[in-house]
Amino acid sequence: MYLAYKTDIGMVRNENQDSVRADFIDENISVMIVCDGMGGAKSGEVASDIAVTTIFNRIMSGFRADADSNSIRNLMLSAVHAANTIVYEKSKEDIDKNGMGTTCVAVLVKDKHCYIVNVGDSRAYLLDDSGINQITTDHTYVQALYEQGVITEEEKKTHSMKNVITRALGVEDDVEVDYFEIEPTGNFTILLCSDGLSNYCSDEMLYEYVFGKNIHEATQKLVDYANEQGGSDNITVALVAN
Repeated sequence: MYLAYKTDIGMVRNENQDSVRADFIDENISVMIVCDGMGGAKSGEVASDIAVTTIFNRIMSGFRADADSNSIRNLMLSAVHAANTIVYEKSKEDIDKNGMGTTCVAVLVKDKHCYIVNVGDSRAYLLDDSGINQITTDHTYVQALYEQGVITEEEKKTHSMKNVITRALGVEDDVEVDYFEIEPTGNFTILLCSDGLSNYCSDEMLYEYVFGKNIHEATQKLVDYANEQGGSDNITVALVAN
């Protein structure tokens, strides 16, 4: 198993409100987390850092090698809910941070079992011999319009409100968390990213840059590409490959 990740401020923003953490729990067990913060006065940076740190520490301290799928699911969900509570309470302590929040996508990979949680529009993709598939569903206004049949897949990409999210960590005292569990066969890569990358890269491009390639080089090339296209947002990508 191999891990690689990269975060970049981009070409426009004055601060990087993305946070990322990736590490091994054991030789064939890894965890990756990407959060994209929101809020002024550096509040987004605070929110994403709290969320990444809380989720990572909860998973690392709570994981047991003999844990079954249900135990891992509960661990992942409880870690995200704990992060939501801490970010929310922090936002209430400081008026400048009121309303801050963050997206979150996280994966725990144990051998070929992948356990994924997400809130917001930071994404998880599965790349394997058959191609690339987005695992998570964006919690955005535009995604809701698409699901209602109001706009097309193509119109989603250019809609003026495509970055308006409908769910985030820390904005309310509780949050609904999506959970996914997959078990790929053969060689695979899990890709996590913030919208600063996915807004610029098509699925085909992500696949071309990543699958079967050196993942450390791939993270740099993806960040470079997003910056070359304008880098209007912070850019974060994390990869785990078997």
